[in-house]
Amino acid sequence: MSVARFSSAFIAIQDFQVEPMLWKEVNFDGLVGPTHNYAGLSFGNLASEKHRNVISRPKMAALQGIEKMRMLYDLGVEQAVLPPQLRPDLHYLRSCGFSGSPNQLILQAAEKDPIQLAAATSAASMWTANAATVSPSCDTTDQKLHLTPANLISGVHRSLECPTTMRVLEAIFSGAKFQVHPALPSSLAMSDEGAANQMRLAPKHAEQALEIFVFGRDAFRTSESQPTTFPARQTRQAFEAIARRHQLDDKRALFWKQNPAAIDCGAFHNDVVAVANENVLFCHEDAFENQAEKLESLQSVYREHYDADLFIVEISRAQVSLQEAVKSYLFNSQIVTKPDGRMTLVAPRECSEIRSVNQVIEQVLRADNPIQDVVFPDVRQSMMNGGGPACLRLRVVMNEQEISSIHQDVRFSPELENALIDWVKKHYRDEIAPNDLLHVDLYGDCLAALQELETILGFESGVIVPCNFVAGE
Repeated sequence: MSVARFSSAFIAIQDFQVEPMLWKEVNFDGLVGPTHNYAGLSFGNLASEKHRNVISRPKMAALQGIEKMRMLYDLGVEQAVLPPQLRPDLHYLRSCGFSGSPNQLILQAAEKDPIQLAAATSAASMWTANAATVSPSCDTTDQKLHLTPANLISGVHRSLECPTTMRVLEAIFSGAKFQVHPALPSSLAMSDEGAANQMRLAPKHAEQALEIFVFGRDAFRTSESQPTTFPARQTRQAFEAIARRHQLDDKRALFWKQNPAAIDCGAFHNDVVAVANENVLFCHEDAFENQAEKLESLQSVYREHYDADLFIVEISRAQVSLQEAVKSYLFNSQIVTKPDGRMTLVAPRECSEIRSVNQVIEQVLRADNPIQDVVFPDVRQSMMNGGGPACLRLRVVMNEQEISSIHQDVRFSPELENALIDWVKKHYRDEIAPNDLLHVDLYGDCLAALQELETILGFESGVIVPCNFVAGE
């Protein structure tokens, strides 16, 4: 090669620049199921217990959820959907000793154990913050995106979700870039409630983050402080196992204990009293045990890793009491980063209706932090059962190659929105009263709806609705 040709080739190589990888947080929102009802099954969830046996409005609930997805989509946030699950769960009813055809199962359960029928009919899978714990590939040593479905053993109705959640996640996140783990063992020591108790902090989504796992109890140190009114659901042991599975750096995996007083006030998950996004932690003063010490240490660790300050927006009990925080679900808001880099608080409409809470939001927007504005979606049907905007979504940070590798038909778009609205209006009841759970046609209607949804979302038959469910076996 002549000097001139070599020089030309060298210049060409220098001129070639690789574009930086684009990373996004994708919000996988749960579609509200056709059997959405208020059975009051969740002990420690004040809204769930308060609205027990109130008439629900499944069609309104589903449309509110879709409208929230569209609101975030219009903000520039990447959205996707996770489907509801087939209910009543006939396999569960058979395991309870009932037998016969689907109709016979439902009638027997209605007569002999209506609470078990309510558990089998729950639409709680809509709260996908509990669906799994997620660690993006920029956090893991093998550079794969890891997901562990939650076993949710603290509530019978929610423990039924895991098999379908596993199939759906495997169908969406297939291929070498992803690792979907089985749920943790179904033991009290491994009680896992998913990403509702996980926070992730870094200057940008694309950077290796600090992952904070908030547990309610240590299964093997029972002498430690415990809530006295309501149960602590998440165990430290479950999250330590997940951190090992997900191949996280020990120095970046932090394990914090939730304040027992918060649990006793109805904060059954950490996301009722705290939420994080990139370089912002927004929390109540009583969210964590030994909070002042924890926050001081966190700021030090954050500076050590990123040479920058973390924005800690801590709301005092004088500004908003724990009771008001739980009633309004202020901290069950989403904080999302828009394409221009600014952050928006996505708060339930109830926050705008409680004076002290609304004043705090205005103060946050005026203060020196990245949260620039607020929107108030109406998700009241979900709120009445104890789930705000943050409960309705599973956060998954991905790069553009990973996004293009997932099952594409679940990605939100105006076309999918229209298809889902038409589907809901076709299949969903306007109202469900407690006695409607006894109707044998509820199963058939839900079955028909979800079989059609499999087609809309491009899933193979059997992902949402297993073949043996169709036969009623």
